[in-house]
Amino acid sequence: MRKKETFYRGLTYISGALVFFLVGFLFLYIFFKGYKVINLNFLLDVPQGMVLGQEGGIAPAIIGSFLSTFIACGVAGFFGIFTSIYLVFYEKNQKKIKIIQSIIKCIGGIPSIVFGLFGYTLFTIYFGFGKSIISGGLTLGVMIFPVVEIRIEKSLREIDENILKASYSMGVSKFYTIYKIGIPYCLKEIMASILLGYNYAIGATAPIMFCMAVINSPIAFDIKKPAMSLSYHLYTLMTQGISMKMAYGTAFILLALIVVVTIIFQILLRKRDE
Repeated sequence: MRKKETFYRGLTYISGALVFFLVGFLFLYIFFKGYKVINLNFLLDVPQGMVLGQEGGIAPAIIGSFLSTFIACGVAGFFGIFTSIYLVFYEKNQKKIKIIQSIIKCIGGIPSIVFGLFGYTLFTIYFGFGKSIISGGLTLGVMIFPVVEIRIEKSLREIDENILKASYSMGVSKFYTIYKIGIPYCLKEIMASILLGYNYAIGATAPIMFCMAVINSPIAFDIKKPAMSLSYHLYTLMTQGISMKMAYGTAFILLALIVVVTIIFQILLRKRDE
């Protein structure tokens, strides 16, 4: 028994060390390949050069990625929270709950390129948003919705029933109980779910190829216009063979944005707990 415990503990240490090594190696490799192009001009300028992207910066791509991901997180967070509340607190028919959960899981298994076609058909053409940041953001929101909803629903189901029953027994309405007890109790998990969706959305390329991303755009904040994105710019630099050092620089900034936003979220949540 003791040998088994030692064996499994060793496996966990090896797995943890391997993941840490691979992530660290990935960051360092990309950094050393692209650090020469990373400077203030790279962050604040637009793409330039004989072949667009060989020189200049990625400012429009940073703005486009942030705006589309912000819209996606807002949409997925809103529908994720309210869908979870409905399934956990209001719907009592178990068959209906299972069907809705199965549909959400199926959406989570759809290939990202299909989301691109869906977003192009629904938002770009049918709703008339055209190729724009809002079309891309809504498409990304649909894509990350299952990730956000499943985690939020799980956290709501883990609320101690005694707390809820105590609130109901005092005559407090279900809505007020959810608003004052349920949501604050799960706020950390809800924010972590939306953060996971952010990390998933900001690196997605296929869903925005047809409904948002362009090769070049000015520095602007108009969500009704098409825009560059970091992931699509990286894809273009790599597949067209424009500049590998610019591609590695773009990849490092994309990873850095994920890490920085994650750290800021963690700090904010820790301060809230204190």
